[in-house]
Amino acid sequence: MTTADPAEGKRVYDLDREYVFHSWSAQKALKPMCIAGAEGSYFWDYDGNKFLDFSSQLVNVNIGHQHPKIIAAIQEQAAKLATVAPQHANDKRGEAAERIVGIAGPNMSKVFFTNGGADAVENAIRMARLHTHKHKVLSAYRSYHGNTGTAIQATGDPRRWPNEYASQQVHFFGPYLYRSEFWATTPEEESERALQHLEHVIQFEGPNTVGAIILESVVGTAGVLVPPPGYLEGVRALCDKYNIIWIADETMSGFARTGKWFAFQNWAAQPDLIVFAKGSNSGYVPVGGVVISGDIAATFDEKVFPGGLTYSGHPLAAASIVASIDAMKEEQIVENAASIGTNVLEPGLNALMEKHPVIGEVRGLGVFWALDLVTNRETREPSGTLWRYVRGHDRTGHGM
Repeated sequence: MTTADPAEGKRVYDLDREYVFHSWSAQKALKPMCIAGAEGSYFWDYDGNKFLDFSSQLVNVNIGHQHPKIIAAIQEQAAKLATVAPQHANDKRGEAAERIVGIAGPNMSKVFFTNGGADAVENAIRMARLHTHKHKVLSAYRSYHGNTGTAIQATGDPRRWPNEYASQQVHFFGPYLYRSEFWATTPEEESERALQHLEHVIQFEGPNTVGAIILESVVGTAGVLVPPPGYLEGVRALCDKYNIIWIADETMSGFARTGKWFAFQNWAAQPDLIVFAKGSNSGYVPVGGVVISGDIAATFDEKVFPGGLTYSGHPLAAASIVASIDAMKEEQIVENAASIGTNVLEPGLNALMEKHPVIGEVRGLGVFWALDLVTNRETREPSGTLWRYVRGHDRTGHGM
């Protein structure tokens, strides 16, 4: 930890407020925390205050801050080949793709690298549409898939409202037993009825128009919604029945977050495309990508894929992925995440719920957990900023 330096902190703050435009914010009222450094599970400011990084920044620093093996890999790659155009091959990009395919499942074949999760969603949807020759994409209302054009349209939460410019997107209700849309009383009922609802949406939208269903394997920002038993297997069956591509958005839930390499691996179902980003290298260098099944990859053996990015498979990002996956295996990060969830977080959070009536439900997997906060346990009235945001806006997204 560095020595406190309030004067430097003020300089950093003033620079930010003068020149930096922040995301998801009205700019004038912002007072950002100025971070001086970080290591492991902690970060600190210029006043000498040390904080436990309980959210792993944006749920992405899965292996912790400043992991020496990843830092060393980035430094070594920078000294060897700092950048190269994506049409050329480089060793670390190939090694990163090989490692990702190796943990993604038996039907996976190739990796298309992007700069983050949102543009990975964009390209996964593009692949699905070109492969199936069908244009509609189905996604859940309680979801977040990124803030680029198609990705934000796929998003279900209210951040979509002022950004609705893309087309051919249809939303449906996913399973959420605590606030069931289907009058379900058990996980099995919720799964069965949610799948029936999804099939009805497919049928009424027209199976010959639906090219893809994109789902967060475990829904992230909408509340860490863990799918009930049989749901993902049912989605797989519906996709097979109607020739639809299942895109698993693992941007937040992938790379050990749920105690598996990918969250869908907690169930017996395999997607056609996997979107990844955040935890693949703990955010040390911007990166994302799409893991592609053999069938879909073969579509583009003779047909041009009409997409590309200047920094696709950037050498520094690829080197950081290789080092991160290797370190996770060597240090048993995946197994440790599962153990922490079972032995620490689940019993600890349930103990908190017994003490505090404001907690209506505890749910999660691995090191990916949420508390459903309520004003009243009987009515399950939510107590949260998103709920206030939804209720405080009219249908156009303007404040009431």
